Amino acid sequence: MSEFRFTRPDNFPPIVKNLIIINVLMYVAQLTLAARFPFTEWVMLWPLMPEKLQGLLAEAGVMNSTGHFRPYQLLTHMFAHAPQTLFHIVFNMFTLWMFGKVLETVWGGPRFLVFYLACGLGAAALHLTVQYIRCQELLSSFTAGDIVAVQQQLGAVSPALGASGAVMGVMAAFAYLFPNTELYIMFIPVPVKAKWAMLGLAAIDLFGGVAGVSGDNIAHFAHLGGALTGFLMVLYWNKTNRQSLY
Repeated sequence: MSEFRFTRPDNFPPIVKNLIIINVLMYVAQLTLAARFPFTEWVMLWPLMPEKLQGLLAEAGVMNSTGHFRPYQLLTHMFAHAPQTLFHIVFNMFTLWMFGKVLETVWGGPRFLVFYLACGLGAAALHLTVQYIRCQELLSSFTAGDIVAVQQQLGAVSPALGASGAVMGVMAAFAYLFPNTELYIMFIPVPVKAKWAMLGLAAIDLFGGVAGVSGDNIAHFAHLGGALTGFLMVLYWNKTNRQSLY
């Protein structure tokens, strides 16, 4: 007979607490250093692009000297947020706290930290892949002299920043492990089960990423990359650890 024991999640387990602290400190650094250094431009994730495209963009005055990919940005971008939008960091940190504390209680700190960072890297990988493909299309438009297409495709060189990809992985893992947990979501008057809420968010990001709506500055494929990484990791862990089936 299997034994079930309920453990109440710690309101602030150490990894979740320290991740939030790091994000807040990074946000403060972005605000305080902005007047002297392009700090946010240094830590955000810039796309991989052909050198020829970089030259064309520089000639057109679209990119400045800070707008280049650096390997360290794979890590730093997931701890930085849009300095002009307080809601960005508040929403991400609240979501990390709400779902992350449960997962850290279930898995323990070391495993949760590995999971969180892997989701952030997975988000970056898919985002960079999609942006690289779009950069190739942008280069073709430059070469063909199609100014209208160039203007429409400049989103291909937009940088990304924020913990959203890693947080989406946390949400995906929570929805997999506790699919029937009822959640209350803004503007929806009835509770929604975690599995349906996660599928709905993924569908919105897939539509937003494919549709490419003008003025949309959300890195939808980063969200999807984080969610997919989180889902695959927790699926693998549950299949290889027969002692704990949640």
